[in-house]
Amino acid sequence: MLHVNDLTYRIEGRMLFDQATFAMHDKTKMGLVGRNGTGKSTLFKLIRGELSPEAGDARLKKGARMGWVAQEAPGGDETLLEVVLAADTERADLLAEAETASDPHRIAEIQTRLADIEAHSAEARAGSILYGLGFSGQDQTRPCKEFSGGWRMRVALAATLFARPDLLLLDEPTNYLDLEGVMWLEAYLKSYPGAVLLISHDRDLLNGSVNKIAHLKDGKISVWDGGYDDFEKALREKQRLQMKLVEKQEAHKRHLQAFIDRFKAKASKAKQAQSRVKMLERMQPVATIIDDPVAPFDFPSPQKRMAPPIVRMIDMAAGYEPDKPILKGVNLNIDPDDRIGILGRNGAGKSTLAKILCDKLDPIDGFRRKHKKLDIAFFAQHQIDVLSPEVSAYQHVIELMPDATEAQRRARLARFGLPQDRQETPAKSLSGGEKARLLFNLITFEGPHLLILDEPTNHLDMDSRAELINAINAYDGAVILISHDRYLIEACVDRLWLVADGAVTPYAEDIETYRQSLLGRGAKDGPKKKLAAMDEKSVARRSAAEMRKALKPLRDEITRWEKEADRLRGVIEVIDKGLAAPGLYEKDPKTATDLQIKRAKAVELLDTAEMNWLEAEEKLELAQAEG
Repeated sequence: MLHVNDLTYRIEGRMLFDQATFAMHDKTKMGLVGRNGTGKSTLFKLIRGELSPEAGDARLKKGARMGWVAQEAPGGDETLLEVVLAADTERADLLAEAETASDPHRIAEIQTRLADIEAHSAEARAGSILYGLGFSGQDQTRPCKEFSGGWRMRVALAATLFARPDLLLLDEPTNYLDLEGVMWLEAYLKSYPGAVLLISHDRDLLNGSVNKIAHLKDGKISVWDGGYDDFEKALREKQRLQMKLVEKQEAHKRHLQAFIDRFKAKASKAKQAQSRVKMLERMQPVATIIDDPVAPFDFPSPQKRMAPPIVRMIDMAAGYEPDKPILKGVNLNIDPDDRIGILGRNGAGKSTLAKILCDKLDPIDGFRRKHKKLDIAFFAQHQIDVLSPEVSAYQHVIELMPDATEAQRRARLARFGLPQDRQETPAKSLSGGEKARLLFNLITFEGPHLLILDEPTNHLDMDSRAELINAINAYDGAVILISHDRYLIEACVDRLWLVADGAVTPYAEDIETYRQSLLGRGAKDGPKKKLAAMDEKSVARRSAAEMRKALKPLRDEITRWEKEADRLRGVIEVIDKGLAAPGLYEKDPKTATDLQIKRAKAVELLDTAEMNWLEAEEKLELAQAEG
């Protein structure tokens, strides 16, 4: 179906592809993965012919049709159904020709071809795709221009899927889908009749819909069988075997060097020693797959723990018009250590609930009670766009750390994965992932009691998502998570709320049961799935909660020694100002001596505090590694 041969391409002098080669067969479902910035979207442009490579080529099977989601979403007067039906240009052309054709043979050919492409069921298929992507039957009859940009992108996706190209190229299709849409898309792609090349950082989507993984790294593409978990396992095993070879080779080199050092001066062994010198020189190092570390996230935990519940909703109704509530009769609590995932279709009220919780919207009925000193951090994708575009990351942090040194400010940014060479870059020129990291840094700066995360992973690659999971699980406050990434939800939350039909209620089942219910098999598979709820992911969630609880004393100890060290530095600074007073030693030598004694004592105590802080940090790192 597709052959990419020795593809070489540079952008602004940087090598993106260095003789990259891979192939896809007619029904191959392949996921394309790699760090942000490695060139995945550029590869799509090369395959589509929008860019010309320096060398090599990308060839599509003769006569095969290639399809992708248009960058510009439809927005005219046509209904959603009309837009999707028009995507199958062959069907539209045949129907138009059938209206005017007079030759009996041609009429027969047209009708035969219409039957072959299932034209009679086209409207039903188009409606089914639109429904799977979140559009009701009523929505499908409305003009495209009435929908927002994100919903119109769903229409563009629906049109591409309906056209059923022989090779389907999808670049991060889940970025404008909710969890329910992602689950539907996974099932659809799994049974798609053609070949699929999918760029995604959604682990569950890759596990459920593809049978091969193409890994883009250092300008090369390596292809692995199976889904993402299979790829990750095979990659780790290859790394392990290569490291064993490295260790074996290093041991052999040491053995050769020891022989050379021992016998090079002895005439009787000189020839053997020289032979081993040449052997050592010819020995090539074992090529290894280096697991490049990705910058972590670091969410400061709240300094003071609050009594439960930190938020209470009593018969609460919420919406944007008093007589049209989106949510009503909400009676739920949030405790200081809660990890809650929010389920529900787009438009059901998830974002409305998030706005209520973070005071961006007031209830229209009932009550929302919370602690007066409750600090809430809210992350939503649209907030990335309101970062001051001309202001650098460093300048953003200056406002939050006016009294800090430059080194302290830069260290703070580095903790969130913004290296020094990117800290002076205007926000508008940062990548999506860098903007997300900057926003995480800003909103969690004071150590909030509650994190509300609305689709936090859209701009993060797979490795960054793993670090986000680690940060959420290490954070010692409450978390509300709205995400289409099932793996993120399953790895981080302890319980689920379902937003549906104007209500918010606890959901007692697991994500897989919810998925099966959406696909129409919940009633049959529910009991079985309930019995299987204590799977590896459930154990991992419980383990993460236990780990947070076990590590809390160490985190508290680190915080205590940090505060003590800061206090002592302040004492030393005050003493130094006193010692710097003009004429102190001549006018008041006793005070000068007392200040010097106090300073020496403060320095000694500071050394102790810093040593205790380092020991506590080491204990924490060791405990995390063992956990």
